[in-house]
Amino acid sequence: MTRSVTLRWILTITALAVAGYFGWQRFGADHASQAETAQKRAAPTRVAVPVKTAAVEKADFPVFLTGLGTVQGFNTVVVRTRIDGQIDKIAFKEGQLVNQGDLLVHIDPRPYQAALDQAKAKKAQDEASLANANLDLQRFTKLGEFATRQQTDTQRSTVAQLTAQLAADDAAIFNAQTQVDYTAVKAPISGVAGLRLVDVGNIVNASTQTGIVTIAQIEPIAVIFTAPEEQLPYINEAQSAQPLKVIALTTDGKKTLSDGVLAVVNNQVDTTSGTIRLKAVFDNKNHALWPGQSVSTRLLVTTLKDATVVPDDAVQHGTDGLYAFSVNQENKAELRKIKVTKSMDGRSVVDEGLSPGQQVITSGQYKVQPGTLVSTAVASSDPAQPKVKQE
Repeated sequence: MTRSVTLRWILTITALAVAGYFGWQRFGADHASQAETAQKRAAPTRVAVPVKTAAVEKADFPVFLTGLGTVQGFNTVVVRTRIDGQIDKIAFKEGQLVNQGDLLVHIDPRPYQAALDQAKAKKAQDEASLANANLDLQRFTKLGEFATRQQTDTQRSTVAQLTAQLAADDAAIFNAQTQVDYTAVKAPISGVAGLRLVDVGNIVNASTQTGIVTIAQIEPIAVIFTAPEEQLPYINEAQSAQPLKVIALTTDGKKTLSDGVLAVVNNQVDTTSGTIRLKAVFDNKNHALWPGQSVSTRLLVTTLKDATVVPDDAVQHGTDGLYAFSVNQENKAELRKIKVTKSMDGRSVVDEGLSPGQQVITSGQYKVQPGTLVSTAVASSDPAQPKVKQE
């Protein structure tokens, strides 16, 4: 009986152990399954980074040489008097647009008019003397052998002298008339009159260096600017085909003032600065350019046809050079190393790394890495962001 009881206890304990083992296995499996399910349910969602994008374009890209220039009057004249006298009239206003031949200043003409009248009177006197000498010559000629040859030759010489005197009188009258004309000081060119340097009642002299007024021609007008000497061969080559376009802008480059053409390439390079001076001419019908004004200049050297163009904001600088982030069909960012050759007006020409039609990120790159999921929607104040479940 003792052996039988012991055997029952062993079987009971074994059954309980087996039942406990199977129960633990099932409970552990259920717990692991629940934990896995809970983990999947609690798996975080990945937020798409909001960025701004732009298309890579294929377009013509103008290549400009930028610089600084100074506006100069196409012609600038300091008006001076050519005679001495007192000013009795000023016929222009400061800052006025004057035309060539307009009266500027009138000088007292009385002394010069008197000299003119005197020259005319002298001519009249000599004309009378010449007429009398001609009559005497005719008388001597008609007398024939009754007049000596000496008398006839002498009278003929007197007529010639008086004829020459009349020519001198004509010259004196012309000179006197010129002096009278000089009393009316007229504009030698069309342009803008500056500040006057004399007033009514002032005595002016032809020998003084001080002028009456300065006139600057502003239609057309010129701009003098410089370019690097290494660009000189390209400028000359392009200029030989046709006059190059020049754009004048404000010094901050924000406002275009006028368009003109390159007129002159200086005949000498400035060795101290390594630049060449250039002169552009502008019609300046709207008077946007003014003598002495400082401007920014853009010289159109060439135009790149069908270039690959991206916004400057898409170009990033890294330790390995320039790069840009493009967006693929899965809305993921891809890092692309690029080569930029030209940049102007917020656009850059990319020779390598991108193709027309691709989308590049122009804003939000600091939050992006290769493979980052992005959203091209413009970021707003709305906190809700598009989410994608993690795979």
